[in-house]
Amino acid sequence: MSRWEPDARGRLSVAAMELYVDRGFEQTTVADIAERAGLTERTFFRHFADKREVLFSGQEHLQELFVSAVAQAPQDASPLAAVTAALHAAGTVFEARRPWSQERQRVINANPGLQERDLSKMATLKSAVAVALKERGVGEPAASLTAEACISVFHVAFQRWIDTDNTRAFSEIVAEVVEALKTVTAA
Repeated sequence: MSRWEPDARGRLSVAAMELYVDRGFEQTTVADIAERAGLTERTFFRHFADKREVLFSGQEHLQELFVSAVAQAPQDASPLAAVTAALHAAGTVFEARRPWSQERQRVINANPGLQERDLSKMATLKSAVAVALKERGVGEPAASLTAEACISVFHVAFQRWIDTDNTRAFSEIVAEVVEALKTVTAA
């Protein structure tokens, strides 16, 4: 591949994932990724801060999606309904990326440092959701509890969705997990 072909970021992402799966995250260098993509290390660093960011680069978009969906939920929507709308919005992004998500999660699961990074990113997402809920007028502790529940539902639904035996859409699984949460929290 020539370094002048389009979509350098996409090529780098594909090359990185192939190498992470084949060799392991720790054994893969930025030089390996750039070489596999037919690009230079300098080009890699124009697109990613480090090799971890190949796996986490979509987090900002995900956070924007969640916050926007919470903000745009009908004003009379309950806090849980607002975050459920955000979870369904995430499903629209995930559906086309299921194979990538499955490989990404396998790579993360195999590396404690990446697991820690994933937890940190989820904590940031949870905080952003709590702020979005507060901006809708949801008080404490309801905003924080709902944000925690949102991330828990997201995690459970995501793990079920990437399961190799799964044939259902992410949004369908989200709806099922939200209903289970309602059952658990019913007084």
